[in-house]
Amino acid sequence: MLSFACDYNEGAHPKILEKLMKTNFEQLAGYGDDHYCTSAKAKIKEACGCPEADVHFLVGGTQTNQIVIATMLAPYEGVVAAKTGHVATHEAGAIEHSGHKVLEIPEYDGKIKACDLRSYVETFYGDGNHEHMVFPGMVYISHPTEYGTLYSRQELEDIAEVCHEFKMSLYLDGARLGYGLASRQTDVSLQDIARICDVFYIGGTKVGAFCGEAVVFTKNNTPNHFLTQIKQHGALLAKGRLLGIQFDTLFTDDLYLKLGRNAIEKAETLKSLIKEKGYRFHLESPTNQQFIIIENGRMEELAEDVMFSFWEKYDDNHTIIRLATSWATTDEDLDKLAEVL
Repeated sequence: MLSFACDYNEGAHPKILEKLMKTNFEQLAGYGDDHYCTSAKAKIKEACGCPEADVHFLVGGTQTNQIVIATMLAPYEGVVAAKTGHVATHEAGAIEHSGHKVLEIPEYDGKIKACDLRSYVETFYGDGNHEHMVFPGMVYISHPTEYGTLYSRQELEDIAEVCHEFKMSLYLDGARLGYGLASRQTDVSLQDIARICDVFYIGGTKVGAFCGEAVVFTKNNTPNHFLTQIKQHGALLAKGRLLGIQFDTLFTDDLYLKLGRNAIEKAETLKSLIKEKGYRFHLESPTNQQFIIIENGRMEELAEDVMFSFWEKYDDNHTIIRLATSWATTDEDLDKLAEVL
C-alpha cells in the first residue's frame, strides 16, 4: 500500500537515528538542561539571525499551540484565526479547553488578509459593549497553511502592522515550516519570520524528526515562568535530550532545509503526474500538500492501493482529497503512484 496520506508516516531521518543511538548511554541532565539542547538552541538562533531569541522544545503541534496561546493571552482574551486554521478545526477544541476562544475570520485558500483583520478588530473596539466580549489578544497563522499555501513577506508585514497597532501578538504555526522555506515560490526566509513574528515554532514532527517542535520567542516576550507553565500543562519531557538531539541534527549542515527541498522536488513531480493523468486541482499549492478533485467512485478505487487524506466534499459526486509528499518520499514512490493512476 502506497502512502501519500501525510508527511509524518515515516519515523525519523537516519542521521537522527544514528545520533540517538550514538548518545544513548550518555548520562545527561533532564528537562532540556543538557548540552545537546543548548547546542540546538544556539544553532536555531543563528539560523534565525536572532541571537536574543528564546527557544523551547515541545513534543507536538497541538500541545505547542495550546501552551503558547494559553500562556501569552490574558484570561479575557482570545486568538484570531482563519476559519480553516488548525486551531479552529483539527485540534479538538484544545484552545477552548484552555479557556481561550478562537475568534474566526474569513480565509482565502487558508490565508487571512490584513484588511479583514483590521476590520474585525476595529469593529470589536467600536462596539460600545466590547468590555462584555472576548478581546482579540493574538493572531494565529500557519505557514504553510492547511491548504499548503504560503504568505508573502509583504502579507506577513501587513498582518504584523495591524497586530502591533492593536497590541496583539503575531503567532506563526510552523508545523510544516521546512516545506514552506524550501518552496520555489516563496520570498520568506527564516530570518524574515523571526523579524516579523512575535513567536513562532519550527516543526520537526513533519519534517524529519520522530517528534518535536521548537518554539522561538523573538521579542524578549517569553511568558513568565514558561518552563513551569509547560510542566503545569503536563508537557515537560523529562528526557529533553530526545528533542535537543533531534533539532541539533536537523540544524547541522542545513539538513532541515535539505529535507524540505526533497519534499518540494517530489511535490513538483507529483503535480506534473496529476496533470498528466487528467485530474483537477482544487487549488495551486506551492508546497508539499496537493489537493485533488476526484469522482467518488474513482476515489474508492484509488483507496484500494493508495493511502490519502479526505479533505472535504466538493459536490454530491466529487470529493477533495490530499496527497502529501515528505522528506522521505522517493522517485520509486512516485513511479508506483503513476502506475496506479
